[in-house]
Amino acid sequence: MKKIISLLFVAGVLNTVAAQKITMYSTTASERWTSQKVTVLKHASQTPEVSVYTDSLLQHVTGFGGTFNEIGWNALQSLSQEERDKVMASLFAEEGVRFSLGRTPVACSDYSFGYYSYNDVKDDYTMRNFSIDRDRFILIPYIKEALKLRPDLKMWASPWTPPAWMKVNEHYSQKSSGIEGTDIGHNRLDPARNVLGNVTGFKMQQGYLQAYALYFSKYVQAYKKNGITISMLMPQNEIAWTPCWPSCTWRAEDLAIFVTQYLGPQFKKDSLDTEIWMGTVNYPNPDYIRAFLNQKNVSDYVRGVGVQWTGMKALPVIHKEYPSYGYMQTENMCGNSENDWSALERTWNAVVHCFNNGVGAYMYWNMVLDETCKSWWDWAQNAMVIVDRNTRQVRYTDEYYLMKHLSHFVQPGSRLLKVSDHENVLAFRTADNGTAIVTYNPDEDTRFRTFVIDGKKIEVTLKPKSINTIKMNDNKRIVVGCPFISWIPFYSSCTESSGCLPGS
Repeated sequence: MKKIISLLFVAGVLNTVAAQKITMYSTTASERWTSQKVTVLKHASQTPEVSVYTDSLLQHVTGFGGTFNEIGWNALQSLSQEERDKVMASLFAEEGVRFSLGRTPVACSDYSFGYYSYNDVKDDYTMRNFSIDRDRFILIPYIKEALKLRPDLKMWASPWTPPAWMKVNEHYSQKSSGIEGTDIGHNRLDPARNVLGNVTGFKMQQGYLQAYALYFSKYVQAYKKNGITISMLMPQNEIAWTPCWPSCTWRAEDLAIFVTQYLGPQFKKDSLDTEIWMGTVNYPNPDYIRAFLNQKNVSDYVRGVGVQWTGMKALPVIHKEYPSYGYMQTENMCGNSENDWSALERTWNAVVHCFNNGVGAYMYWNMVLDETCKSWWDWAQNAMVIVDRNTRQVRYTDEYYLMKHLSHFVQPGSRLLKVSDHENVLAFRTADNGTAIVTYNPDEDTRFRTFVIDGKKIEVTLKPKSINTIKMNDNKRIVVGCPFISWIPFYSSCTESSGCLPGS
């Protein structure tokens, strides 16, 4: 029966009709999201051809998303309700980027307003003093505004640091001073208490391990009571780095002990269906991920691996060696507030690398920042939307439009497609049963390109330095298999051979 369904599905994919609606959307540094109709070629073209293999379905796409942070919400508060609603709609509504994923820190991050955890009472192993009250005023309202526009938004979380009393140096940071090479942003950590090298910054004692597992469980449950489901958790942000902002390093073996002996069993005991993933990994050497995944009982609790922009270098090896896990890019390159076309190019190259090496989801870092773009450590980074608190002006950066080109049509339930050119082309079977091709022209000159899709040829003109999305609707394709559902796990085991539609 499975074979029959699979054959029917392939037959449906190949069953195209003559009258297809094809539209190309283009963005340059000066022209944003312009559209034009595209027609099927009647005669052979001499331009280079790129084949899109619509019958070669690769990994499921969970979606694209961005991060909710305190500084971003504060920037939005400087706007009127009407203008704030417009910004949120541009990110989550039908006409905007249509982010399907959201990330939130577990307590403080480098883009919060300072240090805090949900329990700063030392040695409170039973979590009697656990509280998310601070989040009720900042992060939770931010997320709920998004949920109004996108009720099926899937949220995931990771901490920058455990409560300080659970760490070996009993400080939120692991390194003294400010940003490397500067004398700003001092965190008042005595250099003698720095945690350096490949060591675990957490107190690997039973009482602390049990308390931290309970801490996460209470966090998931507290957010649920406040109307927000945390669908997935990664137990540590940037797991292999010792910066001067909130952080905690873990040896891979120690993290596996925490996950398999404490966190996983605690979630099971409390009947939580929140997925546990390894991450976020910012170590480019695949040996770190290997060391974790090879530990006993990891596969019983861990569904996937999340890599930050430096960790994505490990993907080509890890994805091949451990194909049964899901993969996610957890944090776009932060940048240094360039907020220009160069940032778009870097992000595009990262997106192509990640999807060509198995990821099913890609996350932007700060969606919204104020005019300074600065963290509380004075590191000015990139954003999709910049709000000037003085003039009340809103600026949508180049990267905003890049994410719209990627996410607007590629929603949960989509599948990556095989293409003949992996350098500047990504193609997807979309959840609405169409095809979306995202292609970049890095040249200073106009480029002409022919795409071959289902035996049909279309030729497009790509403006200099432009990101482009070609959307083909084919509503007459045969749809068979499992019905599409609005919620899918972060990692779906449904494969091409199972006969299920994407996202089932």
